Amino acid sequence: MKQSIVHIALIVKDYEEAIDYYRNTLDFTLLEDTYIPTQDKRWVLMAPSGNQGCAILLARAVNQRQSNFIGNQAGGRVFLFLGTDDFWRDYENYVAKGVRFVREPVEFDYGTVAVFEDLYGNRWDLIQHKSDHPFAQVD
Repeated sequence: MKQSIVHIALIVKDYEEAIDYYRNTLDFTLLEDTYIPTQDKRWVLMAPSGNQGCAILLARAVNQRQSNFIGNQAGGRVFLFLGTDDFWRDYENYVAKGVRFVREPVEFDYGTVAVFEDLYGNRWDLIQHKSDHPFAQVD
């Protein structure tokens, strides 16, 4: 059996501001933006440039219950993990673009990591695994 996680839903306040943030701040690529009239919503998929795996589905909150989870999808814990092939390039790029890091870079046995918050406050790890790690970003 071969299975994979292909999308993760991320609850957002507004499609356009979320697309703008992920495209222009985190340098993600907009993969799809399709309006679904029967549900009055959009199917918006974004992924890091060069990504060959999971994409984020930007899901606009449609009621107060969903809105309550914007920016807190994991109860304050790191929610998503963004792997990179060059930690310092991406870290410095994000700092220059105003990304708020809540934990400074640290070297661990498995790689270099820092925690940042997205535009809504969801926490992400920016991580570069060491070359011998199974999740290392290598060409």
